[in-house]
Amino acid sequence: MELLTALYLLCFLYLTYYLYKIALQRTNQCCYMLGYECYKATEDRKLDTESCASIILRNTSLGLEEYRFLLQTIVNSGIGENTYAPDNVIQGKEERPELIDSLTEMDQIFFNTLDSLFAKSGISPQEIDILVVNVSLLSCVPSLAARVINRYKMRCDVKAFNLSGMGCSASLVAIDLVQQLFKSYKNAFAIVVSTEALGANWYCGREKSMMLSNCLFRSGGCSMLFTNNKALKHRAILKLKYMVRTHYGSNDEAYDCCIQVEDGLGYRGFRLTKKLVKAAAQSFIINLRVLGPKMLPLWEIIRYIVVSFQQRRKSKSASLDQGLMAAIPNLKTGAEHFCIHPGGKAVIDGVGKSLGLTDYDLEPARMTLHRFGNTSAGGLWYVLGYMEAKKRLKKGDRIIMISFGAGFKCNNCVWEVMKDMKDGNVWEDCIDEYPPDSLGNPFMEKYGWINDAALSFVRMEDYRSIS
Repeated sequence: MELLTALYLLCFLYLTYYLYKIALQRTNQCCYMLGYECYKATEDRKLDTESCASIILRNTSLGLEEYRFLLQTIVNSGIGENTYAPDNVIQGKEERPELIDSLTEMDQIFFNTLDSLFAKSGISPQEIDILVVNVSLLSCVPSLAARVINRYKMRCDVKAFNLSGMGCSASLVAIDLVQQLFKSYKNAFAIVVSTEALGANWYCGREKSMMLSNCLFRSGGCSMLFTNNKALKHRAILKLKYMVRTHYGSNDEAYDCCIQVEDGLGYRGFRLTKKLVKAAAQSFIINLRVLGPKMLPLWEIIRYIVVSFQQRRKSKSASLDQGLMAAIPNLKTGAEHFCIHPGGKAVIDGVGKSLGLTDYDLEPARMTLHRFGNTSAGGLWYVLGYMEAKKRLKKGDRIIMISFGAGFKCNNCVWEVMKDMKDGNVWEDCIDEYPPDSLGNPFMEKYGWINDAALSFVRMEDYRSIS
């Protein structure tokens, strides 16, 4: 009798859950992606081993200890020799950047990607109803959104939004804004431009936690085209299924772990602390509590609840963090592909370990970090581009995008693939070379002598004078 009651209850729960998901899908407005274009800089802006060394040696405030720290950081970063730096850094103007340097940097990314996006989609700039531009570290007057409107002579009634300070997860913040606006504007076209202004924010001091950003962040960006017009469904490449945003800024450690500050000498930079990985893990789990029930099948939710309950009973004396980390659902039951923000090797590996992902699952994020570095808000789309260039994305597949950003934020979403995707995009000229046999870079081979104990008696200014 008890077994029969349990079966009836299970059937009732399944029916209720099924009806809930149908109702949720019908109340959600459609948000289709028609196309995206990532930016690839020119060859003269590549940061190979020699270029990195020359830039580092220009910083006269660094000593032997800082050089050894940078060497170890770059060797372990997961970044290769084909990433790109801003023009003013390549030209040696990183310590005294001018406004025109930042504007030129933005123009190159904005107009290169938008020109290509408009040409490939056949959509005219005058047809755009909504424009969202997100650049965290540059806020100018007129706004960057106004700069785009002026360049393309967009309509006077275009709804323009300029987002700053949103960090690496700004791209999904912008898309969430678009989907909310789609509830008020029918059959509309929206453009989202996501990038970062690095040229004026290159750190020239000697604090280790602030030098990390120079090792990780590289030039890049992406422009995307969206619509809520169901008549254009056949042209869509992706459909937004779910979006969940989590802001963990109420936690002091999380707020301070990724922050723009000035050091004791007045040099402005971006401080990344050891608390970042912990903040990412905690905000990610909070986010999954909301996203999980939306994207996972009922049987996985039931399994997760049972396992979680059992683990909590066994570890009542465990800390809150350990209890949270133990309660992770199997996201592979709700998505075939994992598009993880390529923020750094530790973040990628941490997400992979907590979700039980394979090397195949993590390959797109790792290869993106190696080839393009951390391109901030645009990074997710290089990861997506890798999946597409490898012809992994088939109609009906689901992609979960996982992003983290200063604040501290964790913004995740799920896309449905609307057609087989196989464009080579920015990966076209090198996709056959990935994944390489090794992700190592030659920095240790060329500059490992810096770790020689005998160098402790050498003044670095003497070395600079002969280099």
